[in-house]
Amino acid sequence: MSHPFPIVNSGSGLPNPDCLNTAMKRGVLVLALVLITFGQFGCVHRRMTIRSIPSGALVKVDGEEIGYTPTSVDFTYYSTSEITLTKDGYETQTIMQKVQTPWYQVFPLDAVSDNLLPFEVTNRHEFTYQLQPKVVVPTEELLNRGNLLRSETQIGQ
Repeated sequence: MSHPFPIVNSGSGLPNPDCLNTAMKRGVLVLALVLITFGQFGCVHRRMTIRSIPSGALVKVDGEEIGYTPTSVDFTYYSTSEITLTKDGYETQTIMQKVQTPWYQVFPLDAVSDNLLPFEVTNRHEFTYQLQPKVVVPTEELLNRGNLLRSETQIGQ
């Protein structure tokens, strides 16, 4: 009787090494397909937009220049960022701005939103700051204050 599949006996009682190679190749292929498939899922895009009134202020986030308002920057971690706004004719503002973590980015839910959702989640944060005009001290007043300080130091000697 002819068998549809050839029977190979290695004689050692162990499975045929050729069968193991085929099974291993198949397993590696399945694993690669699973990793590629799940690698396409889940992603959270985090973006911060900074505006100022008036617009056109230079923005630094944690010491790095990112542009002029209105401007946006991507970020990785939810934390407190140092935001500095500079514009001619206005006081420089430095703000310690906390970026709130949304509920779906709190452990252990972040594992699902970062890796398993079949679509991208975009998390946007917008911050608007009112710039204060620079106070220009009149020259006469500045000279008077300087003379007053000078006379006070001379009296103290």
